[in-house]
Amino acid sequence: MPLFDWFKPRRASKQAVKVRVTNITRNTQIATSVEIAESGAKRSRGLLGRKGLGPGEGLWIVPCEAVHTFGMQFSIDLVYLDREYRIRKIRKNVRPWRLSACLPAHSVIELAAGAIQEHDAQTGDIVEFSTFHSE
Repeated sequence: MPLFDWFKPRRASKQAVKVRVTNITRNTQIATSVEIAESGAKRSRGLLGRKGLGPGEGLWIVPCEAVHTFGMQFSIDLVYLDREYRIRKIRKNVRPWRLSACLPAHSVIELAAGAIQEHDAQTGDIVEFSTFHSE
């Protein structure tokens, strides 16, 4: 490869990696299209600026043990996970201008309010992520 090729700007992929979230303990689907926020900028921005989440949509923030909903325009459900993807805490219908934390958590999944039902997920359940690409 010619030396100048190393200095060419890399084009970002138009496809965003998203994941499906399945509760393997209860054999239920929690979400079908979850974005991953693993960079500092994406974690800081979170869901700010959005008007809501559609059915099955969400944001998985990694790493994260606390979130805020300051400035948000809608309520969300939160699923806190440890490093083994075991649910450590669930918060339902967290309204704007609130704080939520779970110190033993390593990540959190933010979903539309009402997305988590008791038959879908409970503390102690284990979830699994499967990836796919979307435009």
